[in-house]
Amino acid sequence: MPLVAIVGRPNVGKSTIFNRLTESRAAITHDESGVTRDRVYGNAIWNGVDFDVVDTGGYVEASTDRFEQAVKEQVEIAVDEADLVLFVVDVRAGVTDLDDRVAALLRSSSKPVVVMANKADNEKLRWDASEFYSFGLGEVFPVSATNGTGTGELLDDITRQLPTEGASVAKSSGPRIAVIGRPNVGKSSLVNALLGVDRTIVTEVSGTTRDSIDTVMKYHGREITLVDTAGLRRKARVRENIEFYSVLRTERAIRECDVAILLIDATDGLEAQDIRVLKEAERLRKGLLIGMNKWDLVDKETNTARDVERAIHDRLQTLDYVPVVFISALTKQRTHKLVDRALEIVDERSKRVPTSKLNDTMLAAVERSYPPTHRNRFVRIKYVSQVSVGPPVFAFFCNYPDGIRESYRRYLENQIRDSFGFEGVPLSIVFRKK
Repeated sequence: MPLVAIVGRPNVGKSTIFNRLTESRAAITHDESGVTRDRVYGNAIWNGVDFDVVDTGGYVEASTDRFEQAVKEQVEIAVDEADLVLFVVDVRAGVTDLDDRVAALLRSSSKPVVVMANKADNEKLRWDASEFYSFGLGEVFPVSATNGTGTGELLDDITRQLPTEGASVAKSSGPRIAVIGRPNVGKSSLVNALLGVDRTIVTEVSGTTRDSIDTVMKYHGREITLVDTAGLRRKARVRENIEFYSVLRTERAIRECDVAILLIDATDGLEAQDIRVLKEAERLRKGLLIGMNKWDLVDKETNTARDVERAIHDRLQTLDYVPVVFISALTKQRTHKLVDRALEIVDERSKRVPTSKLNDTMLAAVERSYPPTHRNRFVRIKYVSQVSVGPPVFAFFCNYPDGIRESYRRYLENQIRDSFGFEGVPLSIVFRKK
């Protein structure tokens, strides 16, 4: 689909207009400048015309700040990718030196440009927008991204200038794989290693990624969506409002994914926060996979992969069905094996066990170990059925559903895993009255 890139200096309302055009809240908005650091993609439709929209960080030229320099590069990448550039300025602030430098960059890009004078909330401010004609970039549209005033005329002009070649395509229907974990464990580096390009900003400072970023890629002929997320901190450590929003976005990314890859820094090991994140993903019944990153920095003589994996599973206890892959995003060691395992978990998550085979196996397991009595009465399981997939749900029909204890439910789950697999997949087991 055609791509529209939203560019401009910091804090002019780029993320606000992005959210309005895409009818979402995918980009974080805040009064503080510099909140958006990475490119955030979304989809918009106007009068039957589908197009993609990319929100960029604020353009700051010749800055010594590493984030602002990285944001500048992101803007230039977005302009290279875009079919049309939406240049957002602040009508209240008027023309600034930074605006002039952005305009100079856009005049040299040979791409169609639409100038949007944002924050034009009243008639006087709409008249004031005329000063932006000095850029020499064509028509200027006074708009209020907050309340939507003027967005209709803006969208009419955008869709008029977009290329008509290429049919609209639906969003990726393939599996969504979210890369989650604590800050600075290498999530963006992993995504970049898999894509082969610098799709997300990577610096040595923790907490760089604040938004969740989707990237669709083809992998051995299979279309998947990689989601790079902000680092999850304990809520007690979330001091910035922006970080609070980032945590919410990450939790939403977990809710919307099929498989969550928890990335762990091998030099730090598994921490309590990692276990909390895994339990949250398990509660949402998502596929689970652990990527032990920076394995190239670990002394293999004192820490073998088998010993580390055993120690992780000992700590995880009831989450010991989660597989572990040892990787290095920096050297790309086994990064593709991580994706292979994630896709295996996707397939396992949608697997259905034939009812006859399930009953033969599980009723035999019940015969080997009967459930404890309930109020001095025997609990008898008569029938088993898999009632849904993605995630898998198994229903056990018995005479006293309330009499099944958690320990016996765990026994049945282990029997299912031993016989039918489901590695990395949380199972739901329910008991119904026969």
